[in-house]
Amino acid sequence: MARPLTFVHGGTEVALSIEKLERGKLYGTVDVEALDEHGRRVELATLAPDGRTLLGKGGTASGFLSQEGRWLDRSDLRPTTIDGQEIKPVPSSFAAPVALERKATVEEYLSHNIKSVYVMTGEPGEALVKELAAGTIYMFPYSFRGGLVADVGFLLAGQDDAIFLAVGQTTQLHFLGLDQLPLYEDEEEGASDEDELNFDML
Repeated sequence: MARPLTFVHGGTEVALSIEKLERGKLYGTVDVEALDEHGRRVELATLAPDGRTLLGKGGTASGFLSQEGRWLDRSDLRPTTIDGQEIKPVPSSFAAPVALERKATVEEYLSHNIKSVYVMTGEPGEALVKELAAGTIYMFPYSFRGGLVADVGFLLAGQDDAIFLAVGQTTQLHFLGLDQLPLYEDEEEGASDEDELNFDML
């Protein structure tokens, strides 16, 4: 069983267990199996760049090379920004209690792309249950294992008062459009009615 996620609400620590809400649990799953003409199971393979070699599952891997072509171990790498500033890793949210301080609006919640939802179980306490049931949404940095960038966690209640943790990232919107074009073109200087098509000539 996963470690409980501990929150601090109103000066009191609340430990809640999390269970990921899988799509398969909601809608069920379907497994598609491909067979050859002899009824044998077909597995996915990768065609190498030479156009002849087939690489089966587990036959490929990735590595890191320096600019000189020297092999680098992952432990030797240091993440940096585009400006060369070192990025400080974020700790796991399970390493220390998470303070419930910032309240999010519905608009803030809807402006995020939610990628995971967890059902929270345990003893949240009457005060937190009442607040979430009234529509309060708490917002905080969240990282399951720790890493370079923290996701955004939202603690909120459903219509049945069940408590959920929604995890996502801010939605990045890129608006594209045509440049402003004139509604009409100015007539060229010197143009006259004689230049227009005369249908009497047809």
